[in-house]
Amino acid sequence: MTPTVPVSVESEIFYPSADGQPVAETYDHLYALLTTLEVLKQYLANRQATVLGNQFLYYAQGFPKLRVAPDVMVIFDVAPGGRDNYKVWEEGQVPTVIFEMTSFGTKGQDEIFKKTLYEQLGVKEYWLFDPKGEWVEQQLRGYRLRGEIYEPIQDGRSEPLQLRLVVEGRLIGFYPEDTGEKLLIPNELAEALRQEVLARQQAEELVEQERQRAEQAELQIEQLARLRSPLALAQPSLNVDPDTIE
Repeated sequence: MTPTVPVSVESEIFYPSADGQPVAETYDHLYALLTTLEVLKQYLANRQATVLGNQFLYYAQGFPKLRVAPDVMVIFDVAPGGRDNYKVWEEGQVPTVIFEMTSFGTKGQDEIFKKTLYEQLGVKEYWLFDPKGEWVEQQLRGYRLRGEIYEPIQDGRSEPLQLRLVVEGRLIGFYPEDTGEKLLIPNELAEALRQEVLARQQAEELVEQERQRAEQAELQIEQLARLRSPLALAQPSLNVDPDTIE
């Protein structure tokens, strides 16, 4: 149960939205964080949910030091949109799925402290992604809540998100279970849009070429018709009066 304090006291408590620490340890961790954040935001755009990245999660009302900053967290049944920070007692929901971009330097915190905390908070799934492959076998490890205890995820699926997760280099690939088609990352979306525009332009050019060929064929038919008409008029008559023949 989340601790609470009287409203008059709570109004005087300050809950910071930043601590001056870097967002991620390395470029690879930052890229994995931002890509995961954007892909899931697009995926859940029409849902009653929000996706937050590297923002404070406050889980004990009246105790601003009791906080954690998940790399990416998905919360269902809350108003869409961003927040400066996330207070469990105000929103009424704990995160459903959390992703941490882990490294050898954060192994202890990610695998012990955060795993225990998220388990106690009731976070349904907790995923550890190791972009550099420093300590997580096959780079990706997930835990699913069964009762009050985390169990390792063996099937590579996120049940709440209905996505299949695949390691693709130093990123996570996300595949909806209903379509099997990959959720494109921003640069893949840009390339897909470029290809779509190019294909549309090529189709329009083919249509224009066909139109021009049709016009040329019609013009040639008209020209032949004009040429044949005067020739027919200029030909001598073949009707001969038999009396004029000697």
